[in-house]
Parts: sequence; C-alpha cells; structure tokens
Amino acid sequence: MECIVLAGGLGTRLQSVTKDALPKCMALVNGQPFLHYLFSYLQQQQVTKVLLSLGHKAYVVLDWLQDKYYGFEITPIIEQEPLGTGGGIQLALQAAQSNDVIVMNGDTLFLCDIKELFQVHQTHPAAVTIALKTMQQYDRYGSVILDDEGKILAFEEKKYKDHGTINAGTYCINKLAFLSKQLPTKNSFEKDYLEAFIHEGSFYGRAFDAYFIDIGIPEDYHKAQHNFLTLFP
Repeated sequence: MECIVLAGGLGTRLQSVTKDALPKCMALVNGQPFLHYLFSYLQQQQVTKVLLSLGHKAYVVLDWLQDKYYGFEITPIIEQEPLGTGGGIQLALQAAQSNDVIVMNGDTLFLCDIKELFQVHQTHPAAVTIALKTMQQYDRYGSVILDDEGKILAFEEKKYKDHGTINAGTYCINKLAFLSKQLPTKNSFEKDYLEAFIHEGSFYGRAFDAYFIDIGIPEDYHKAQHNFLTLFP
C-alpha cells in the first residue's frame, strides 16, 4: 500500500504552546516529533511506501529523517509554494505507482484499520472512500451523512449533534478519478473536490470507533502528551 502524508503545514495555532515555527508534524510529543508516531502506526499497518508531502521548512523534516527507518520507503515530495490540501495531493499522486492510494494529514492520527478501508474502497465504484470517526455529543466538527450502502449523501456544517460520524482526514483515493477533474494547481481537497463533486455519487465512507486526535489544536496537543504514553509504550 502506498500512502501520501500531507505534512507541509505551518503550526500557527501551536506556536503559543511550542514556542517555535516548525512544521506541525514536527511538534514534539513526549520528546518525539508527532511524525514519529504517525510513521510507527503506518509501519504497524504494513504500508509499503510513503510519499511525504512537505512545504514549510521541509529541511527540518528531511534532516530528522536521515537516520530513521520505519520499514517502508519514504519519498519526499516538496511544494515550492503552498498548494492547499488538494494541490498537495495532486502533486504527490503524480509520483504514486498505485491507482488506489491512502492519503492522510500529517497533524492528525486516526488509528483505523487501513487494510479494511482499502478493501471497502475496492468493493465499491469509489473515487474516494473516507475513514470516518464515530462521535458522541460534539459540535467542533462537521458531520458526514451516509446511506445504508456507505455512499456519502452530504457533508453537514458544524453544529451540535448527539451522535454521528466525522471526516477523520484519512482517505483512500482513486488516482485516475481525482486527477481527471483537472483542478487548479492550488485547491482545497475538501471544498473543491469532495463538496464540489458529491453529486456524482462516487464517494463512500467507512466508520471506525478508533482513537482520533488533531494536534493542530492546542487542547488536543496537550492531550496527546498523556494519551501517547499508553498508545505507544
């Protein structure tokens, strides 16, 4: 399995906590960059190749990687200017050898079963299959609405819900389907692709009741310091 990790973002919201301007994926959790934990998870999931999409201060990540080994090939893909989530995916997909590729954000961790997500994706005529996190009593995230077959019917705006599913930022993407849209070089994957083409009926979701955290939010960054002691002993 090939996996694109989008790790070019600037941790603006984290600067009040980390006191630096490093890429978000390099924010330290218990003395290790967040990317270390993400790569450890991908190793457990038996990913064979990572296309690491970098931008802001890419050299910091590359320097750290020099003496690291996680059991899979790592190919850096460096943006010369910020391209947005969709633009970053477009650029990295051009280096992908597979037609179905896992994509995830470098500042979130969702411990779902990637193999199961991949299998679900391939059992449907899916352009994208999204790993969804089941949530209770939430208002910080928008919700994803599915039909009985797992097809995505709608993306709802943020509002309070007693229970539902949210987009956890992990995808299985059909390379040919996505690149065929010929989106602008700079674009948002969520707005310019998912929301713009939902009417085509080729987006699916699979819900997982698995651990999820977004360290781009200072509150969750602090939670990770405690949670990871148990998750990554």
